[in-house]
Amino acid sequence: MGSRASAKGLTALLQTSDAGFEKRFAALCHRRFEPDGAVEKAVRKIIDQVREGGDAALLALVRKHDGARVRGLEVSRAEWEAGIEAVDPADRAALGKAAMRVRDFHRRRIPSSWEMREEGGALLGVKVRPLARVGAYVPGGKAAYPSSVIMTVVPASVVEVPEIVVATPPQPDGTIRPDVLMAAKLAGAHRIFKMGGAHAIAALAYGTETVPAVDKIVGPGNVWVATAKSLVFGQVAIDSEAGPSEILIVADRTATPAWLAADLLSQAEHDEQACAILITPTKGLAAKVQEQLAKQLKKLERASIARQSLEARGAIVVARNLDEAIELANRYAPEHLVLAVDKPDVALKQVQNAGAVFLGHYTPEAVGDYLAGPSHVLPTGGTARFFSPLGVEDFVKRMSIMRFEPPKMRELGAEVIRLARLEGLGGHGTAVELRLQKIRRARREREAAREAEVEI
Repeated sequence: MGSRASAKGLTALLQTSDAGFEKRFAALCHRRFEPDGAVEKAVRKIIDQVREGGDAALLALVRKHDGARVRGLEVSRAEWEAGIEAVDPADRAALGKAAMRVRDFHRRRIPSSWEMREEGGALLGVKVRPLARVGAYVPGGKAAYPSSVIMTVVPASVVEVPEIVVATPPQPDGTIRPDVLMAAKLAGAHRIFKMGGAHAIAALAYGTETVPAVDKIVGPGNVWVATAKSLVFGQVAIDSEAGPSEILIVADRTATPAWLAADLLSQAEHDEQACAILITPTKGLAAKVQEQLAKQLKKLERASIARQSLEARGAIVVARNLDEAIELANRYAPEHLVLAVDKPDVALKQVQNAGAVFLGHYTPEAVGDYLAGPSHVLPTGGTARFFSPLGVEDFVKRMSIMRFEPPKMRELGAEVIRLARLEGLGGHGTAVELRLQKIRRARREREAAREAEVEI
């Protein structure tokens, strides 16, 4: 992207005062998920295979793409219980704490039905109902994600979705990791299926002999999963077309370079396509973070992945001041925004676009990934400008309700007819006019009856 690089720098080093900065920063911002033509063609083929071939095709695709030979697609109750028993007690306690905190957070946000009444006999309102069946996709490629089970299933469980199913890639021996099974139990999942990738999304969308078709699919995944979700949208609802993970840190001179580097690496280690960006008005801090990145990378277990991420999609930007740094953050609209500044509450007032915001020096993005409370399924690729984090709202639907009694119809009917005629839809007007005619007849009949009583 045409960047200035330091001798030790793993990432692009940019300054807002540089000529051509706007072009370089625009390139960083242009990261929205866009399906590759070859991938989309392959995914369409997989979807067609699952739709036409059902379980048999799905099992073959699990063997081919997940690298596992499974006897059955669904985790049996005995297998589930055995997996739970195999979880280390300390791990079980940590997962339980996470599930409890996420559940407590989402319980405070449950949408409710409401009604309002107007004089003249009008009832208006909204009825909120849970979706009947949802599918939570949990990745299992380069890492295992029991936390993703909790973050996707708990909000659905909180609003009492009747059936919550989980799809996750099996291990080579055909089993699901015990910690994932434990997380599913704690989160409130009802069924688990051994399948990953595009074929799992197809099965959830269209159903097979074993896998039930769902109303909505949520959860992160790789490019194959994201492409499949975009292609089945309309058959089912989806949360979003999730892209690679990303973090943007705004830091001032009070930030600790080693902590900033660790936060950047915490996202870079996810995937080679992950985005890790630091924006700071302190030039000296930028150099120190570069040094820390090189130092910490040597000890990182997933160093190869993180290095590729930093070199290809990472950046450190030196801004003129903190206001400019936050302005750039708003333009980038990151999935995770860390405000590692002296007065994060003041800085937050300027933030417009972010999936989740982490305030201060002692709130690393990692706490949000695991047990802070909000779901870690967040808008990526700049879509935080108009999308929100996964929450209980994603697992309910709203139905508008309305009722007009004759007095209200008499009050507003003429305007309805006028608007219908304005749009050239005479049938709409007639539907109202016929009712108004009956209301007028009834009124005339009542008046005539009263006059007859007076004469008597």
